[in-house]
Amino acid sequence: MSFFQLSLIAAVALLGPLLALPEKWHLPVVVGELLAGIAIGHTGLDLVDSSDPTFTFVADVGFALIMFVAGTHVPVRDAAIRPALGGGALRAGIAAVLAGAVGIVIAFAFGTGHAPLYIVLLASSSAALVLPIVDSLRLTGPKVLMTTAQVAVADIACIVALPLAVDPSNAPRAALGAVLVAVCAAVLFFVLRWLERSGTRGRLHDVSEGRKFALELRIQLALLFALSGLAVAGHVSIMLAGFSFGLVVAAVGEPRRLAHQLFAVSDGFLGPVFFVWLGASLNLRILAGSPRMILLGICLGLGTLLVHGSLRLVGQPLPLAVLAASQLGVPVAAATIGSQLHLLEPGEAAAIILGALISTGASTIAGSRASRTFSRPATAPAGKPSEGGPTVAA
Repeated sequence: MSFFQLSLIAAVALLGPLLALPEKWHLPVVVGELLAGIAIGHTGLDLVDSSDPTFTFVADVGFALIMFVAGTHVPVRDAAIRPALGGGALRAGIAAVLAGAVGIVIAFAFGTGHAPLYIVLLASSSAALVLPIVDSLRLTGPKVLMTTAQVAVADIACIVALPLAVDPSNAPRAALGAVLVAVCAAVLFFVLRWLERSGTRGRLHDVSEGRKFALELRIQLALLFALSGLAVAGHVSIMLAGFSFGLVVAAVGEPRRLAHQLFAVSDGFLGPVFFVWLGASLNLRILAGSPRMILLGICLGLGTLLVHGSLRLVGQPLPLAVLAASQLGVPVAAATIGSQLHLLEPGEAAAIILGALISTGASTIAGSRASRTFSRPATAPAGKPSEGGPTVAA
């Protein structure tokens, strides 16, 4: 990969912010970045080679950072969400049971033999997509909090389960690697919490801010890459390493300055590179020539909406149920891992992404509908808090 190609990648990735610019659409930036990759990759002009080792490695670094940031979006420290965890976990469990039935039917109908993968896809939610929508629309109230808890539980569970579902034949090895990554993440949590409570992190922050050393960013990246390396050595996806470390940082408390620095590194460069790479690696020409794979993508998207929308029967408002169906991280990871391990049929990765885009589009519309009922006023009278409780920020 040359600097000219890197410049092209950075330039076409601007399609993401351009498509996301109209605020009323609530369109994720990654959709435009995926489309940009499709345009310059195998499907379109073939200007970049997604199999290039340098391009692939930089994309992997971006993937680790994306999953890390997704983990930091889970509101594990928010006291308001804790009472809703029980109800949210119950709903996530019901969705998983429904996903089991629908996933088995889809796998049987298309003869792919990937029922475990489809079950995880159908049951998943995306905290990285849902929480910013909840925040931007100022959705609030007990039902919104329970939905937020449901999304967080489903996201964590499906990210842990995905590596086992993608490659069931190597599930014992992957499970052992996942346990090792989880143990190391737990150790990091206790170490970082001790550094926080002892004041060491605060003193380090003051020195770093005063001398412009960016020490916190350097240390966090070193830990993230070390955990990612451990995941690769243990034959586990780096998505688990990134997400686990993100949860650790969220639990300890992420300094605002560090959040801004990570945003610049991830969303400003490495994240877009990953999504452009993913789009470039998809060959939609195969999908276009395979009505079966197109139908699979549609079934996965509609199946996701059916699974989560069915929670209306247990009292969840339909707009919030469909909003919880929003998914992108798990399908993207499934397409990435499956393609890298050559476990998917031709066009199946593109079908998975198509299903994710269908669910994301529907959840965007559902978010706008939910704002009519659950949105708090933009401003509250002086001295009088807004009704319905606090809003969970992304």
